[in-house]
Amino acid sequence: MAGTRDASPRTLDAYRRDVAGFLGFLTDHHGARPGRAALSAVTTQDMRAWLARERGRGLSARSVARALSAVRSFYGWLDTAEGITNPAVTATRAPRPAARLPRPVDTEAARALIDRVELQNPQDWIAARDVAVVTLLYACGLRISEALGLPRRAAPLPEALTIRGKGGKERMVPVLPAARDAVDAYLRLCPHDPGPDGPLFLGQRGGALNPRLVQKVLEQARMQLGLPASATPHALRHSFATHLLEAGGDLRAIQELLGHASLSTTQAYTAVDQARLMDIYARAHPKGAG
Repeated sequence: MAGTRDASPRTLDAYRRDVAGFLGFLTDHHGARPGRAALSAVTTQDMRAWLARERGRGLSARSVARALSAVRSFYGWLDTAEGITNPAVTATRAPRPAARLPRPVDTEAARALIDRVELQNPQDWIAARDVAVVTLLYACGLRISEALGLPRRAAPLPEALTIRGKGGKERMVPVLPAARDAVDAYLRLCPHDPGPDGPLFLGQRGGALNPRLVQKVLEQARMQLGLPASATPHALRHSFATHLLEAGGDLRAIQELLGHASLSTTQAYTAVDQARLMDIYARAHPKGAG
């Protein structure tokens, strides 16, 4: 089949099974084994019914996408070898795999990460810088790009920061004393002065701090603590939302703090079960409690 020339034997076997399953579906669907005319006449509705059956069998979106790829390759071969074409097959879109959101760390693990980050660099000012960045991610729920995009004139940090997030949307984020203190400690030690319009967080030579360095220092800290690979900079923002919600925070308020365009996105970024979410919603909106 087209697109499988360099595939491994295992992949070829999987493709054969996928195509055989598709042909078996057409047989069941139309009550007869599909010939040339039937293969040419497969409709968009047929394809949707097949995809629905595959999902109904418990296959993941990724497995269904692989099966669709096999069927498309099969039709590519039919086009070349038999002159059989079918735009409905080639136009069918695979289901999107579910987005893999970062898992939050618990409160104790977040504190341990911040403490451990301070030990990763022998230069005091760099250690203080890393602590300040990580504290901002967790205490204010910032994206790493938002934290590293802060200008020097933002310090000393006010009680609330104006953050420009995705799409240029602005939001107000309260600044906890711990975050303000961490930034102050870093600035007292920092040997560089980029001026008020320069970046707040600097690299070793005085330029803008590379986000990869923040990711790396967290990688080192989480490995030393035995935390999973999911404990990333973005997971700290995720943890910010989760811990606020677990403490009884209002979903709408958390949505605003995170800068999400929709409430559904905020719900997806929390590790609280659906019953907990509905309980909070029912208390906030008693008319909708049913």
